Amino acid sequence: MSQQPIRVALAGGGAFGAKHVAALQRIQDVEVAAVVSATLESATAFAAEHGVGRAVASLDDVLAMDEIDAVILATPTPLHAEQTQQVLRAGKHVQVEIPLADNLGDAEACLALQEQSGLVGMVGHTRRFNPSHQWVHHRIVDGDLHLQQLDVQTYFFRRKNLNALGQPRSWTDHLLWHHAAHTVDLFAYQTGSPVVRANALQGPIHPELGIAMDMSIQLLAGSGAVCTLSLSFNNDGPLGTFFRYIGDTGTYIARYDDLVTGREEPIDVSGVDVSLDGIELQDREFVAAIREGRRPNASIADVMPCYRTLAALENQLETQLDEHPGTRGR
Repeated sequence: MSQQPIRVALAGGGAFGAKHVAALQRIQDVEVAAVVSATLESATAFAAEHGVGRAVASLDDVLAMDEIDAVILATPTPLHAEQTQQVLRAGKHVQVEIPLADNLGDAEACLALQEQSGLVGMVGHTRRFNPSHQWVHHRIVDGDLHLQQLDVQTYFFRRKNLNALGQPRSWTDHLLWHHAAHTVDLFAYQTGSPVVRANALQGPIHPELGIAMDMSIQLLAGSGAVCTLSLSFNNDGPLGTFFRYIGDTGTYIARYDDLVTGREEPIDVSGVDVSLDGIELQDREFVAAIREGRRPNASIADVMPCYRTLAALENQLETQLDEHPGTRGR
């Protein structure tokens, strides 16, 4: 039965904005009603290419539209926290791409405002929704698998400030606050217990980008499971993130939406959910939470422990720079 459509506006006409539009267009009774991008010209081109109803000049203009129910933010990381609060203050539901913020204070401010507003506030921690990780999660929840170790490699070749499309970026990506956030949150989610200890080391700071290009993180969950995370922007080889789950009854390797055993035997995850697209499943959860008036999986409150862990790791890394100035690079 058809329902009153939920009208969603998209902020960010880039690669991830396109993924969200494609996902939302597969969800019944959802309308992508407006898009705002870096310029009105780019928003107009994006709207024409992706079948979005209207191109808008600014986020302020979107938030002034009474017909908009919710906003998805696929904008540069430095804008996430400020724009999340801006959307909530305008009385709209919000989903913001990972990371929620690039510092703990801004993340906490988003949580406080979301709780005060009573609106749906969700963060794009897509690993919670990928069918491959869902398959493992169901086994853990059912008691068929006890996770002992999660070994993760997050590897890119990004020695210049370019985005996923190879275009110049106006901001700098970060291994800790962006890419490590996926794994830190996923580890706690999969173990069902908090991270009780976290350690981090990083390589030299890049002289132009001003960030560490290599990083190593260790996590211990309250359950006793351990996680080892290796991250690099220097890797010239297979790109992406690869997860090896080591449990008491099996080993599984997840590569985005694909899953194999430790012996590379494919596992059919097509029946796990209604789609194999993690972004679509994430957006379906956002829409369902709005309709049902409930807290979504990957709510701001759900993912806050991740950002508290990231802040603790950042403090360790700053201490490392103070104690070993040579790691600041040249």
